Amino acid sequence: MRIALCNEVLRELEFAVQCARAAALGYDGIELAPFTVSENPHLLGAEHRARLRRAAAHAGIAITGLHYLLVTPPGLSILSGDAAVRSRTVDVMRRLVGLCADLGGRVLVHGSPAQRQIPPGEEPAVAWARARDALAAIAADAEAAGVTYCIEPLSRRQTDFINTVAEAVRLVEAIGSPAVRTMVDASAASVTEGLPVADLIDRWLPTGMVRHIHVNDTNRRAPGQGEDLFAPLFAALVRNGYAGVVAVEPFDYQPDGPASAARAIGYIRGILEALACRP
Repeated sequence: MRIALCNEVLRELEFAVQCARAAALGYDGIELAPFTVSENPHLLGAEHRARLRRAAAHAGIAITGLHYLLVTPPGLSILSGDAAVRSRTVDVMRRLVGLCADLGGRVLVHGSPAQRQIPPGEEPAVAWARARDALAAIAADAEAAGVTYCIEPLSRRQTDFINTVAEAVRLVEAIGSPAVRTMVDASAASVTEGLPVADLIDRWLPTGMVRHIHVNDTNRRAPGQGEDLFAPLFAALVRNGYAGVVAVEPFDYQPDGPASAARAIGYIRGILEALACRP
C-alpha cells in the first residue's frame, strides 16, 4: 500500500517543490490533477512530460496517477447531448491515458462532477448509455497503456450521475474491460452509501472492481481533521490485502495546503504503524 498526495493541495508551489515537499512529509507519491500543470494537459509535449517525471524522480517520489481529469480544457462532458462535445471529451480522455502512462502513473480517476451532469430533461438511461460508450471508447487505450481508468462514485450534492459503488460497478460490467474499474472516495461514500466505508471496502475490494482509494473527511478536510475515524478503513484495506494507492484528497485546506498535507500523513502513518503492531 502506498500513500499519495493529490497535488492540488500544494498547487501554489512549483511542481518540483510539490514533489520535494510531499516526499519530505512522508508521502510515497503524487497524484496529479492535470489542470494544475496546463490549460491543455492532454497536449503536453514530450519534454514537458519528461520534466514532470524527472521532478518526481529527483525528489524520490512517484507520480502514481491522474485525477480530476476534465477541468480543462473547458466545455467537456461525457453526458452532453452534443455529439461533437462528447467526441472531443473522449479524445481528451484518450490523450490523458497516454499522459498518465508517460508520467509513470498507473491509475486515472474520473471524478470531474461538473463534466458528468445529466442534461436537463434528459432520460437517465440515455445519459448512462453515453457514459458507457465514452468509457468503452478509451478502454482499449487504457489496456494498451497498462493503466486502469476508474469511474469515481461521488455524492449526490456533487453530481446526479454515478453516486454509489454499486452503480459504478454496473457501468464497469457493461464495458467489460479489465482496464476500466471503480474506486472509493471516503467523503462521498460516507454521505451516499448505505454501509460504513470499511464495510464497503470489505464488500467490494475482493471482487476486483475497486482499484483505488481517496481519503478525506465527511467535512471535506483531510483525514484527522474531522469526526471520521479512518482506522477502520485502513484496517479493512490491510485485511483485504490492498496493495494499491491511497490518495489524500481534501478540498478544504485547514489552515492551508501544506499544513493540511502534513497533518494527514502523520495521522495516516500513525494508523498504519498501529495496525502493523496489532497481534
